Amino acid sequence: MNVDETEKKVALVTGAAGGIGEAVVRALVAQQTPVALVDRDGERLELLAKELRAAGAEAEAFPADVTDSANVEAVVDAVEEKVGPVQYLVNGAGVLRLGQATSLSDEDWATTFAVNTTGVFFVSRAVVNRMVTRGTGAIVTIASNAAGTARVDMSAYSASKAASSMFTKVLGLEVARYGIRCNVVAPGSTATSMLTALWDDESAERMSVEGAPGAFRVGIPLGRLAAPTHIADAVLFLLSDRASHITMHDLTVDGGAALGH
Repeated sequence: MNVDETEKKVALVTGAAGGIGEAVVRALVAQQTPVALVDRDGERLELLAKELRAAGAEAEAFPADVTDSANVEAVVDAVEEKVGPVQYLVNGAGVLRLGQATSLSDEDWATTFAVNTTGVFFVSRAVVNRMVTRGTGAIVTIASNAAGTARVDMSAYSASKAASSMFTKVLGLEVARYGIRCNVVAPGSTATSMLTALWDDESAERMSVEGAPGAFRVGIPLGRLAAPTHIADAVLFLLSDRASHITMHDLTVDGGAALGH
């Protein structure tokens, strides 16, 4: 079932060069949705766009820094001029800096919020201001189950994701009258390079799945990490007409790790 059954509408995905963002891009093009790929990694972005175009997809790469307001505005203009009016926005860009709250560096804190929170604000603002004039649109921000469940060593990440989640919901309240829906998908541990780069050995995955009492983690009741495609499926549902009466919702996709919170 296509994201929209009557006409093709453009999607803009940040963090598109890998992980969950790439999975979302692949899911969208599989449903014949033209996609603008946005990421700081221009080389990886262009390789992915070329691969997708070779397979018949409509995919264009737009290297950008979501923490730069002027850059974001220019890129959204370029997307709308080259690809078309943006109907779907997926805020997928994110960084993870781990460490005890008392020992996090200023740079770790600032970078985490610049990408995970301010970037969501800059991109959402730029896209929504254009959606408002058209009276339609759907936004999904990829947050985290850590936005609502305290996690050891994740103070900056958790706080930044909580902020972007609430920002998205308030935005949804403000623009509902324009026919624009804003929702959140909150993944748990997902098999991406962002997570696996932190692992020292295979025991790290086992701890994620089975739990770590010393870190107050209960594990994953379903007994496995999420695949990026699991998150992409949730994103596509919230973008689609099947979710046409859903806005300001937070959909957790974590195998039960946050015990339903």
